[in-house]
Amino acid sequence: MCGIAGLIHRGKSGNVGGEMTAMLQALKHRGPDSTGYALYGSEDATPVNQYVMRFKVAEQAEAQHGFDIQGKMQERKTAVDSRLLEMGAKMGPMEDATEYAYRYHFDFDGDLKRLVDYVEDVDGVEILSVGKALELIKDLGDATVVSNQYGLQSFNGTHAIGHTRMATESDVDIRSAHPYWAYPFSDVSVVHNGQLTNYWTFRRELERKGHRFMSNCDSELIAVYIADRMNDGVDLETAMKDSVDKLDGVFTYLVATSDQLGMAKDVMAAKPMVLYESDDLIAMASEEVAIRAIFPHEIDTYDPYEGEVKVWQN
Repeated sequence: MCGIAGLIHRGKSGNVGGEMTAMLQALKHRGPDSTGYALYGSEDATPVNQYVMRFKVAEQAEAQHGFDIQGKMQERKTAVDSRLLEMGAKMGPMEDATEYAYRYHFDFDGDLKRLVDYVEDVDGVEILSVGKALELIKDLGDATVVSNQYGLQSFNGTHAIGHTRMATESDVDIRSAHPYWAYPFSDVSVVHNGQLTNYWTFRRELERKGHRFMSNCDSELIAVYIADRMNDGVDLETAMKDSVDKLDGVFTYLVATSDQLGMAKDVMAAKPMVLYESDDLIAMASEEVAIRAIFPHEIDTYDPYEGEVKVWQN
């Protein structure tokens, strides 16, 4: 079933970490297995060539297996540090989000894809996101659990998307949780509710073009597709409109970039989405209860049309 949510402040910042937590917690009944956030700070405040990288060196369950895995996780982290320096990254603050997940700041003016490929070549390491504005966080548990674990309640930024997952066809682990980063683009992320019927055929086509997949979750295909189209020089809205024709199945998905938030709905409109728009804030979710979680007053909402694509600018 799963639940998705998104919000964007127009021309300003807000407590998107706290707001997204409230929205996702209201959708807990749609997906109790895992929760994920793509949170966007202000890119304007980020120095040129400075990135934030979120990565993990183990799955949550793996990290709980005692001393042997503790040593492996430390070895993986040390290898990441070494490879970043080898690639010419100038390291800034390095924080432990959990014993298996990390948040690094670094300056880098080289080939980002090459850096990511080299770091992820370390066995057991997965980069969740690299961005000037984007920070992607996902883990097992509901929104309150994940938010408290990673200290997200006070995250200030311009916009965010999030996901509560009910596992159906893939594992209950961080790798299969949403959002997905649209590798190798530094600030593009995707959440999705639905099922794609042309997943394997389309995946093989994109893999032949050199794109990387980290899971067997069909939702990752949307992120990779958006990355592929943008790699060809297509803007976000055009890529999303093309996806409505290219992707088979039933879906509603949200995409975020450093300064945009987009929504796309398939032509059958089988997966729910509710929208709220004001002069200051746009919010959307699988159910109205999530939007009402961040508003103390009455609001008017509406449902998008079948096959509709909408993009909002910060």
